[in-house]
Formats: sequence, structure tokens, C-alpha cells
Amino acid sequence: MSGDESARPTRAEAEEAVRTLLSWAGDDISREGLVDTPKRVVRAYEEWFSGYSEDPYEFMRRTFREVNGYDEIVALTHIDFNSHCEHHIAPIIGKAHVAYLPRDKVVGISKLVRVVDTYAHRLQVQEKLTAQIADCIAKVLEPRGVAVVIEAAHECMTTRGVGKRNVSTVTSRMLGAFREDARARAEFLALIERGR
Repeated sequence: MSGDESARPTRAEAEEAVRTLLSWAGDDISREGLVDTPKRVVRAYEEWFSGYSEDPYEFMRRTFREVNGYDEIVALTHIDFNSHCEHHIAPIIGKAHVAYLPRDKVVGISKLVRVVDTYAHRLQVQEKLTAQIADCIAKVLEPRGVAVVIEAAHECMTTRGVGKRNVSTVTSRMLGAFREDARARAEFLALIERGR
């Protein structure tokens, strides 16, 4: 968990905060349907924000060098993720596409998914999420290039505010060869399109 653990509210305090919000919204917190809602909400928060108790760099530590000189693109496309916007705590639902060009080591592909999930399971803005994933992969693997593209729908915009549905926000971060070499970038983008 980031921050000072001793300053973290207790479970009982978190449940009381939910009761306060429900009451503030105008409902009767003693009615049957809401009696256990504070406990359920706190359990949901533990799941939604589990990324604060995980270290994405640890997932990437175990690498493999016996790859017979493989140095072409490694890509995982259409990784489903759920996150929450840090401005309204509304869901962000999307897909992440991740690639790297190995220099002399690779990582188990499930570890890339764990990196996405760890950062997604924190309060986020999409731009920061995109950068965090790319920077983690780049720092640990030191590859020739890293590419991350995220496409997501933001419930803070679709269910409130401007109320526009069917809008996809797309962000990308290209590092190394993916930024400098148009062919590498085009190959990655073609892999994303192929999976649609």
C-alpha cells in the first residue's frame, strides 16, 4: 500500500464513510437493501484498488535470456482491464495493447498482463496509466523499444457530465525503436488491428 499505513482508516471507518455517503444521497441506510451495502462496498474497494498492495516491478523481475537470439516484436493485444478515474471514482473500461522489442532478455507474457492489472487497479487517469505500464517494462527489460496503446471508455463522461456514449479515448506511449522507427510502430499497430 502506498503512503503511511498507520494513517490508513480502519475497515469500520471505511464502512461508516459509505453509510455517510448513502445517507447524504438521500436514502434510508437502515432499510433491508442497504444494511450490508457498506461492507460490500469496502470489499469491492479492496478488489478494485488491489494494485496499491502490489509491486509491478516485482512481477517483471524474473526474466529469461535463453531465447536463441530472438529480437523481434513481442506483443500482447486486447488485454481487457477495469480501472477507476481518480476524479470521480467512476469506472474506466478498456483494452491495453503492449509490445516490446527485446534486446537480450524476455519475460513471461502473463507478467505483462499483471503489470497492466496492477496499475489499472489504482485510481487513474488514462494518460498516467499508459505511461506507467510503458515505463515499467522499459526500466526492467531494457528492450530496444516499448509500445503501449490503451483504448477505453470513461464512465465519468458517459454516465454524467456531457453524457456521451460510444466514445473511446485512445492514448499511446512509444519508446525507443517504436518511437524512432515508423516500420516497427506500423507493425505493432497492424497487430492491434488484426485482432479486432
